[in-house]
Amino acid sequence: MTPSTPDSTNKTASPQTMNWERLVSDMRLGLEHFHDERRGSRSDFQRDYDRLVFSSPFRRLQNKTQVFPLPGSIFVHNRLTHSIEVACVGRSLANDIAAGLRSRHPEVPVETFDAIGEIVAAGCLAHDLGNPPFGHSGEKAIATFFSEGAGRELRSRLSAQQWSDLINFEGNANSLRVLTHQFRGRRPGGFAMTYSTLASIVKYPYDSTLAGGKGKFGFFTSERDCFKRIADHLGILRLPSEGESLRFARHPLVYIVEAADDICYEIMDIEDAHKLKILSTDTVISLLLAFFSDERRASITERMSHVDDPNEKIAYLRSCAIGALVNCCRSAFLDNESSILDGTFQGSLLSHVDTIEGAAYKACTEMSWQRIYCAPDVVDIELAGNKIVTFLLEKLIHAVCNPELNYSRLLLSKVPRQYDVNAPDLFGKVQAVLDHVSAMTDVYALDLYRKLNGMSLPAV
Repeated sequence: MTPSTPDSTNKTASPQTMNWERLVSDMRLGLEHFHDERRGSRSDFQRDYDRLVFSSPFRRLQNKTQVFPLPGSIFVHNRLTHSIEVACVGRSLANDIAAGLRSRHPEVPVETFDAIGEIVAAGCLAHDLGNPPFGHSGEKAIATFFSEGAGRELRSRLSAQQWSDLINFEGNANSLRVLTHQFRGRRPGGFAMTYSTLASIVKYPYDSTLAGGKGKFGFFTSERDCFKRIADHLGILRLPSEGESLRFARHPLVYIVEAADDICYEIMDIEDAHKLKILSTDTVISLLLAFFSDERRASITERMSHVDDPNEKIAYLRSCAIGALVNCCRSAFLDNESSILDGTFQGSLLSHVDTIEGAAYKACTEMSWQRIYCAPDVVDIELAGNKIVTFLLEKLIHAVCNPELNYSRLLLSKVPRQYDVNAPDLFGKVQAVLDHVSAMTDVYALDLYRKLNGMSLPAV
């Protein structure tokens, strides 16, 4: 294929530059030999999207915490509603970017850029599939179970790479595993997603030995070869790393998925906090009006004056703020296309927005940390989630390590058959437990916790 030019001024693509025709591929993991046999009205990327919508892991997101406790009388976002909104914003942003790329690269087949919106929408739906129950506190509970808790005793029995995977447990890496691992009874290639959709969700395209202090990485040891195959096929640049560590540049569409996620969770957390009366109406109006120039602000304020319901005012403002951030991220991507394609771009698209929208976004982020993420209900969920996840891990890890015990046999009989708790090696057994626990909904995890503690019994 002919490499696309990184920008409108450079007509000769560097050998160290990714090219769009190769980056957009409908090759399916596990179905590579059947690549030319599919027909139908839907594109393969639309099939990715539909496959996700009808999947059990996606459905379970409706009962997983986003930030606030799952709703009682007031509805707030869960992982499912968040993912759907991210897909909407991501598709719009991707289509806007694709329009700019299409005019910039007339030598690239038009269908290459036409597919970008579909790939990003599917990637946005999939980006949280691997997150455990109870939000980010669930991730932290799993990692610290091994680094600080009872799981420490396994360290001498695992390789350095395997141990690194466990003490840095990452929902993003687990999402790739959910989509690609051949669980028992499942076809090869997991969901059999297209290579481009899979690559679009890997925010940290390196292994856990490079996670550093932040604990961020993109694939477990078990998926290392799988991601390498995807990256090599798509022409994603491999970056220098020490020893046996593996590091790649990001697939360019990751930046779009990430931007849509960042926009949605930040703005929607502000709106949810307003509904829960954590932030006042005046505070939120002030935060969101800051995204606009004086002239635009006056127009928005005049329109809001015709609405009496405070929640509707905030909803209107929220939609305007999201639209403003989408426009800024479009410009940031197109302005930095060259560095994105050659793997030298640093940070997120939003971190390159230095206009009033960028300042307003930072103000929202600061407000979230000051008033939202430390709110009593949010902290309570984190404390409860940590306790529940840690307890379940203690019981299940002990059971897979000691399957001959009667209690272990009873407990393991409750684990769904798709998780191989009888794997031939210890790391496989531990991963089966993590697969099971991370797939749980908040309600299921709480119910199992109560049952194992004798706090609830089946109805007689």
